[in-house]
Amino acid sequence: MDAFTNGILQRIHSTESDLRRARETGDDFLADVEQGELDDLRRLAAEHGVDVRPKVA
Repeated sequence: MDAFTNGILQRIHSTESDLRRARETGDDFLADVEQGELDDLRRLAAEHGVDVRPKVA
């Protein structure tokens, strides 16, 4: 896995965790910010052919 792919996947994972935490604590503003960031990261990944679907074991 190249550095770009690894980096984008790490950022997506981190942002998903932050979004989940914001929702759990009821911070709607932060949840909106994190959702926007996640949408941007997923768009960027798709533009570069990075598969962000969860891996099935």
